[in-house]
Amino acid sequence: MAISLSKNLKQKQNLKLTPSLKKSIDLLQLSRFELIKKIEKEIIENPFLERSDDLVGEIDFNHRDFDFEIESKLSLSESLIKQLNELSLSDREIQLSKLIIGCIDESGELTEDISQIEEISNYVYSEIEIENNLKNIIHKLSPSGVGYRNHKECIQIQILNNPEIKKRQKKLIISILSNEKLDDLNQIKRTVIKNGYSEEDFNSALKEIKNCDLSPGLNYEDTQYIEADLKISMKEKNIEVNFNKGTFPLIKLDNDLISDVKKELKSKKNKEILEKINDAKWLLTSVKKRNETVQKVGKYICLKQIAFFDNNPLKINALSNKEIADEIGVHPSTVSRILRNKYIDTPKGIMPMKSLLISSVSRIRDVSVAQLMKLIQDIVNSEKKPKSDKKIAIELNKRGFGLARRTISKYRKKNNIPSSRYR
Repeated sequence: MAISLSKNLKQKQNLKLTPSLKKSIDLLQLSRFELIKKIEKEIIENPFLERSDDLVGEIDFNHRDFDFEIESKLSLSESLIKQLNELSLSDREIQLSKLIIGCIDESGELTEDISQIEEISNYVYSEIEIENNLKNIIHKLSPSGVGYRNHKECIQIQILNNPEIKKRQKKLIISILSNEKLDDLNQIKRTVIKNGYSEEDFNSALKEIKNCDLSPGLNYEDTQYIEADLKISMKEKNIEVNFNKGTFPLIKLDNDLISDVKKELKSKKNKEILEKINDAKWLLTSVKKRNETVQKVGKYICLKQIAFFDNNPLKINALSNKEIADEIGVHPSTVSRILRNKYIDTPKGIMPMKSLLISSVSRIRDVSVAQLMKLIQDIVNSEKKPKSDKKIAIELNKRGFGLARRTISKYRKKNNIPSSRYR
């Protein structure tokens, strides 16, 4: 067989991150706290940047909302683990509890599904054991509400753990939370009154729900440096989402210095000085674009969840990164980076922006995990003869949900409902 050498031209596309693009991506995912620290550092190191005189307020980088010299205190996860040691638990229960705590973010939300935690443990623990540990141990820890998987569960944990709320009122609140008509408070009220409660009982229950903290972990002592990028204000039925300018440093270029330096550079080139000028221009543009994009994303999220912020603390719509990306004209990965470490000041307190996104389990209709689990539970409760997952899927698909059998099976198991064979 003969061997020959030949030249061939081949065309192919490669995606490469330029240094500038990588810097922009890194800037986009910085929290407000981290961004202010970066701006402070750049002002000190780059002579072509200076603070603007047109400040919203006097900027103090040692502002009381920030603790730049954070003391060595227990973090949220360390506090939860410390509480475990004060309980009479077996070694197995402690190890599983620590595994679950490792999946809880700074807001107190459990970020992994029960099935994912089972996989992380290499199947040492079953889904049922993990679920029982979560409900009977983690949900009893302080701050109340920690380990929640959705806002309804967060409220429910706090209500059940509150010794000041009477048993009858707790029962009423749980019935309100489990009502699938969450977008119609008047209908829920009529149902409540029909069941023997008064309008005063309903209003009192709703007040308790509104008083619940939807991000219990953020009130932990060690997170005092968190400040929201955005602030919501409600005016009648309209919602306004504004960038929080109060403590954000405004910067500008020192154009006089740049002009003088450029005259000198005509006769004597200096690459490092040119890079400093370009870095100053880049930072100015990138910070402005970052803040505008954060505001766009926040505004769309809040308009989508207006009922949740207005008069219905139970109603939250399905919303995904892709939907936001399509609306504002960016890539879903950009939205993901924007949501990272970003917070919003709402009438319900400071919340992570990502906590307002609820995935839909259906591609053709908005339905959250909690709503689907409730629908499955209702079908099981009303069945005369046990229905298989396939029959439940067919029944829901007749209502226009477009769900696969395996989806029904997954969320039936999450709801701790046995299969039709064992019901």
